[in-house]
Amino acid sequence: MTADAIRAALARVVDPEIRRPITELDMIGDVTLVDGAAHVDLRLTIVGCPAADRIEADVRAATLSVAGVDAVDVAVGVMTPSERQALVERLRGRRTMAFGPDSLTRILAITSGKGGVGKSTLTANLAVALARSGLRVGLVDADVHGYSIPGILGVADVPTRVGDLMMPPTKHGVHVVSIGMLVEGNRAVSWRGPMLHRTLQQFLTDVWWGDLDVLLVDMPPGTGDVAISLGQLLPHAEVVVVTTPQRAAADVAERSAEVARQTGQRVVGVVENMAGLVQPDGSVLELFGSGGGAEAAARLEVDLLASVPLSMALREDGDAGSPVVVAHPEDPAAQAITALAQRLRGGRGLAGRSLPFSTP
Repeated sequence: MTADAIRAALARVVDPEIRRPITELDMIGDVTLVDGAAHVDLRLTIVGCPAADRIEADVRAATLSVAGVDAVDVAVGVMTPSERQALVERLRGRRTMAFGPDSLTRILAITSGKGGVGKSTLTANLAVALARSGLRVGLVDADVHGYSIPGILGVADVPTRVGDLMMPPTKHGVHVVSIGMLVEGNRAVSWRGPMLHRTLQQFLTDVWWGDLDVLLVDMPPGTGDVAISLGQLLPHAEVVVVTTPQRAAADVAERSAEVARQTGQRVVGVVENMAGLVQPDGSVLELFGSGGGAEAAARLEVDLLASVPLSMALREDGDAGSPVVVAHPEDPAAQAITALAQRLRGGRGLAGRSLPFSTP
């Protein structure tokens, strides 16, 4: 019975990358107890597992918490190729697309008509703000040519591979994947349409995201190949358009919204970034003009979801790899993004959808 109690205690140990109990993942082999000394066989998913020390320590602590256990020996090994493949197949289940029409994960594609409007910085901070509100959040950096999400979030880790599945690193509570994690240094990525489509498809199908409430996709600027691919792969995604207050940027931003609508996606609103900068005397310096976000929202017949002011802290924290919503939550830009997260908070509903139940 004590060996059973040890297994029950080990069921509370969660693999930090896969985010499932290690007993459910078949990472525990033999468990024995002789004269108060427990022996536990621990099978890690891969050689050099980055979470090995943490998992072993958690296994040791869980075992010692069982009454009657005075000492524990943890024998650390690695799954065989067949065991690892069985795990991958179990994680994948029967899904060919992790975020298909039946998924309860809400997909938010953050787009802009042109570069330089702060879309990636806004996306990264929005993802962290949503995670800090209690949601399970994933973030795909789909801007393959201009990847910047890892730097903004301060992600230095690379995805761990278990078979043909990638385990996305987690930072500030957000599970993140980017081509920037897979290339050496600051290497440029010069790919054309088919490669871009395949990369986005792999980020959606070959990454173990687990159960997410929200998946954000940082889209490249413009209306090119990736925008069309996302429309094909995730036609149920909701689109948030980012623009600056100036009229020229707002006009271009509308084009990205129209492409989304052409692929069947729903535009949920506009975010105006780089709005007025509050001066020490209380006046507002409108470097990029004013009103462009509201005008774009009116023409698209959607809501202006937020107006995020210019902020030195937002820029400096992004350069330092520390999101402003974490480093300086009192900053006006951080407060605007946090309010935006609360407005967008929520998952996909069940109304009007078929459920996998049958009546006897």
